[in-house]
Amino acid sequence: MRLRTRIVITYCLFFIPAFYYMTTGFQDSLKFRYLEGVEEALVDEARILAGIVSIEMSGHSFSTDKFRKLFETVYNDRFSAKIYQLLKTHVDMRVYITDNKGILIFDSLKRDPPGTDYSKWRDVFLTLRGEYGARSSKDDPQRLSMSTLYVAAPIMVNGSVQGVLSIGKPTANINDFISFAKSQILKRSLMAALLALVLSIPVMFFITRPLERLSRYVASLTKGESTSRPDFDKSDIGEVGRAVEKIHADLEARQYIEAYVQSLTHEIKSPVAAIAGASELLEEDNVPDAQRKRFLANIRSESKRIQALVDRMLALSSLEHRDGLEKTESIDMKVLVTDVIQSSSHGIHSRSIRVEENLESGCNVKGDPLLLNQAVMNLFQNALEFSSEGGEIAVSLKKEEDLVSVEIIDRGPGIPDYAGGKIFDRFYSVRRPDTGKKSTGLGLNFVKEIAQLHGGSVTVNNNSPEERNGTVAVLMLQAN
Repeated sequence: MRLRTRIVITYCLFFIPAFYYMTTGFQDSLKFRYLEGVEEALVDEARILAGIVSIEMSGHSFSTDKFRKLFETVYNDRFSAKIYQLLKTHVDMRVYITDNKGILIFDSLKRDPPGTDYSKWRDVFLTLRGEYGARSSKDDPQRLSMSTLYVAAPIMVNGSVQGVLSIGKPTANINDFISFAKSQILKRSLMAALLALVLSIPVMFFITRPLERLSRYVASLTKGESTSRPDFDKSDIGEVGRAVEKIHADLEARQYIEAYVQSLTHEIKSPVAAIAGASELLEEDNVPDAQRKRFLANIRSESKRIQALVDRMLALSSLEHRDGLEKTESIDMKVLVTDVIQSSSHGIHSRSIRVEENLESGCNVKGDPLLLNQAVMNLFQNALEFSSEGGEIAVSLKKEEDLVSVEIIDRGPGIPDYAGGKIFDRFYSVRRPDTGKKSTGLGLNFVKEIAQLHGGSVTVNNNSPEERNGTVAVLMLQAN
């Protein structure tokens, strides 16, 4: 399972229960907050009405008939009051009054006749005791989901409690308010959850992207591909990336040394055996002078071959461990190629090779002049060695857009089919047509490393039959 998928699943496992708990908890508390608000308003209303009744009782002008006519008029009145989502059309409040013993003397809705004992009701009972009295009752058996909230206030006459006035408010409208508020809360909560999920996507990418880059980097190293370490930050992921790079560098260095030792051992075995054989023969007493000279020449030749192998491997090892060019300068490739050809004049004239030059001006590159001279020299020497006596080499230099190319064409036998994919391999070499000997097999590998250090490339292919066969070597470099 991908890390990103795991993060999403983990996020959902934690977020969904937390979201559910928060939303349901808020919705549950919402009803109590509404009831608290309604109850607080009912306390004021009950106190005001109880104060009015107290004044009338003190002046002996209180009349239940007057109160009943008042409420009948109010209940019969129809109006239209748009309170947000609620349309209120009539008064639904109930008011009843009891005496100081809790006996009903007035009921605005006439649910119970006067004389009914209300002394056991909590709102009346507590108020007569001088405490805050309130209750919630399901008055309508047909609508058990709806209750009525009652709040009572004492009727004070001459400093003593002469009765209780209670106001009842059905919770039907409150339930409507709560339902609407819950739907709004749910809608906004879902929008908030969606917004949180959307905003979490860039955060998720911010977290997983370095890990994915590290994973791709490790996968590339595992496949043996040449890749550079991503630019990690100073986080733990960056530390892991740097640790992986160090481990890989250590393992690669160990494998590099092992491969070099094995390759060098394999390549040196043949000349060492030749030297050893010639030395043993020279130790014999009656060795003719001609054979002695031939054995000594063989020893010198094989010693030079070993020396060339060691020198070239040291140079190649130095190149392979470079991360980049230490010092660069602008190089006129026309001057450089001309110098290479002039430096090889002895080999050119001794074998009567004709060199055809087609060098454009203005072909400048930025790089190390010594390394590029060695690269072009290697390609030109290969062309010389594979050209037959009296043959021809064509050297061209040109610039196309932002690339400078050095092309060297010989008219030799070309690359054998069996060697086509191996010529850049270390220590792989093809026998020279004139001597039948092989080179160190490091020259083209050396050129390839130099080209890559300069951000370029090198190719060596057979020429087409229409162009009289031979080999085409092309070194491509970035123009300056």
